[in-house]
Amino acid sequence: MDLQQLCQRVIEIARHAGDFIKQEAENFDRSKVEMKGFNNLVSYVDKQAEAQLVDDLRKALPEAGFITEEETATERGETFNWIIDPLDGTTNFTHGLHHFAVSIGLMEGDEVVLGVIYNPMHNECFYATKGNGAYLNDKRIHVSDAPGLKDSLIATGFPYYDFELTQQYLQVLGAFMGTSHGVRRIGSAALDLAYVAAGRFEGFFEYNLNAWDVAAGVVIVQEAGGELSKFTDGGDYIFGREIVASNGSIHKEMLKTIALHWKQALT
Repeated sequence: MDLQQLCQRVIEIARHAGDFIKQEAENFDRSKVEMKGFNNLVSYVDKQAEAQLVDDLRKALPEAGFITEEETATERGETFNWIIDPLDGTTNFTHGLHHFAVSIGLMEGDEVVLGVIYNPMHNECFYATKGNGAYLNDKRIHVSDAPGLKDSLIATGFPYYDFELTQQYLQVLGAFMGTSHGVRRIGSAALDLAYVAAGRFEGFFEYNLNAWDVAAGVVIVQEAGGELSKFTDGGDYIFGREIVASNGSIHKEMLKTIALHWKQALT
């Protein structure tokens, strides 16, 4: 399989879905928002974009299965599986905040080998394939060369349900606020990972995530020269519901900062 050729096709597919999302964003009616659960928003835009993505990706790679947020398709492939978030940042979208993305990852076995993240409102497409580097709109990107946490801007996300660990998380946030250039929370894990890859953030951490939030970003960060782990520096950060991504230079500092407070939640 020619991953680079397939990636160009996936970029076209992501842009096609993004065009639909951008069109709907112009005059979106918030009364059409549905609730999947507490603070878990979904709209016809998510559902229609996902259906479109599944249809197009089936044609691009018929043997692949799917892991999708809105469960448009649920069949798993033996070797290849698409992991899709049609609209990462739905809450931003429904409030008219133009920071959201189409996120498409392709897993071969247990490894992500292709990732595309597209923000239609800013016309920024981040993408990578295993072994071929990471790109933003055809320009090669690399993680930041900031040497330490004190030189870094950190991104995170807040859980929208299951607030049992809130106090521990606030302690972690406080620690990062006191040891870095600052902490940002802008509402799309996919774009947070893409921004680490592009050197806009030095690090990102979050818990209570799903595979479709991070799959595409994982390979983009890796190919941009970054490092990834769980909070405990091991395990499955794609399906393990927590992730730390960094430029590599600050990774140990990030893990140490998190561990000082997060371990309290795990005992």
